[in-house]
Amino acid sequence: MITEDLKKFYKMSVQFSQEQLDKVNELISHYPEGKQKSALIGVLHMVQDEFGWLDVNSMDYVASLLHLQPIEVYEVASFYTMFNLKPVGRYVFEVCQTGPCMLKGSDNIIEYIKKKLEINVGETTKDGMFTLKTVECLGACGYAPMMQLGKYYKEHLTPEKVDQIIDECRKNSERNN
Repeated sequence: MITEDLKKFYKMSVQFSQEQLDKVNELISHYPEGKQKSALIGVLHMVQDEFGWLDVNSMDYVASLLHLQPIEVYEVASFYTMFNLKPVGRYVFEVCQTGPCMLKGSDNIIEYIKKKLEINVGETTKDGMFTLKTVECLGACGYAPMMQLGKYYKEHLTPEKVDQIIDECRKNSERNN
């Protein structure tokens, strides 16, 4: 259980509100006593949703909340491509680069995005709008080449579809500013 004393002990730049701590405690309660590590991925998602990415301080905070060694958190966060270990753009293009997508041209899509946005894989555009990542299988081989954009899959990609996606993101960003 996460207590106020534990919060005070760890004076880190990343801290959850009491409401968020209650959600963490609820998540932990779903697992047997001493198995709080099972809540790790869920808590990492909460931190990333709140702060945008996972820095060392935020991962140390998660370790303190779950009574884990920091290395246990680093191992999980660095293994999964869904976690961002550095700041990312408002829109993250996660292009699948495994066999079926490559056979259907994902390498061409990756190159097209790099040229179109003037960034390399792992980089963010100067305006902070887009980040390009390559990822392993997203489980939609029948729709290759494809990418994940937030919670959505963008399938059967072509340069024209990529242009539409970029334009849609820019328009959406203008509406929300």
